[in-house]
Amino acid sequence: METIRIFVESLIQLTGITGSAVPIVRHIALVIVAVLLAWSCGHLGRHLLIPLIHKITAHTAAQWDDQIFNDRVLRSACRIIPALVIRWLLPMVFYQFPIVRDILERLTDIYITIMSVRMVTALLTSVQQLNTAHSSSARQYLQSFCGVLKIIVIFIAVIIVAAIILDKNPSTLFAGLGATSAILMLVFKDTIEGLVAGIRLTSNEMLHKGEWITVASAGADGTVDEMTLTTVKVRNFDNSITTVSPLTLVNGSFQNWKTMQEGAGRRVKRKLFFDFRSIKIADETLKEHLRQHHLVTEEQLKDENVVNLTLFRAYMEKMLSESKEVNADMTLMVRQLEPTVSGLPIEFYFFIATTVWTDFEHAQADLMERIYALVPEFGLKVYQQYPMQ
Repeated sequence: METIRIFVESLIQLTGITGSAVPIVRHIALVIVAVLLAWSCGHLGRHLLIPLIHKITAHTAAQWDDQIFNDRVLRSACRIIPALVIRWLLPMVFYQFPIVRDILERLTDIYITIMSVRMVTALLTSVQQLNTAHSSSARQYLQSFCGVLKIIVIFIAVIIVAAIILDKNPSTLFAGLGATSAILMLVFKDTIEGLVAGIRLTSNEMLHKGEWITVASAGADGTVDEMTLTTVKVRNFDNSITTVSPLTLVNGSFQNWKTMQEGAGRRVKRKLFFDFRSIKIADETLKEHLRQHHLVTEEQLKDENVVNLTLFRAYMEKMLSESKEVNADMTLMVRQLEPTVSGLPIEFYFFIATTVWTDFEHAQADLMERIYALVPEFGLKVYQQYPMQ
């Protein structure tokens, strides 16, 4: 630094400038030298340092370094270099003007702080975008903790900038925050609760991106499109987006269909109400009709008091268990529920072998339509209430 000042003084003497013009020329020359040095360092960083780092990362087998040290991160770092040079040269340039030097030093420090925060946040964003497709939980952790780190970095930067403006030691301001922590927690109560809920949501692996969830309280029914510490975006099946707070998911309840989609089948649970007046002991005419259509076995007809509904339930279980659309290895039953004024409910409980939504709906409809069509064959009637005329 002293060498530069002496060099400038020598140039002034060589030019023959004397008198009151010397200080003015000296400061102009020193400013020009400082600006040129700062520009040169920034230019070297952008056109020498960045290509060099790219070449180094390109020759490594790992892919994470290419993603982390991208152009955005490196250019943010290069913007700090000229400011550091200016900060280093300010005491020399304005050594005769302490007030101007102090103001420019503070402004430069603020600029360096802001650019450093931009560089760190860009670096954390690159970390968040790392390819962790093989582990969705790892991606969730990266998203969560990088989000927390961004908030911490920005908070520290605000304190440092405030300390620079007030000409205070940052540690003094940090110590003073202890007295106002209760007020801050009250003001940012919802934000803090949301952050904690977001961390709980990801750390306990309650939810992952791409999963199908239903949140009745928020009217959300679709796949998770995006997850952050403060919001969960759900793309509904009508392509609308519902934004849900993590606090709502943690404190309330939501339905996650992940295990169903990954399972061996999707459940069907349907009820059919039968008219009590159609439930009767099977007579010989009905038995003969059922024999001709191969709907019963002789073993079932040995009981003289066998009820048509009993034969119906037995055939339905047999038909469902033999259907290729039904997973017979999972729970399958046709059971009777508590009687109601609307008839006797019979519940069909079984699992379709596919979990693909459209295939499931088609298979379910085919089976239930077959069941509806077979009801009259057993002399039964479905209870239905006719609309008022």
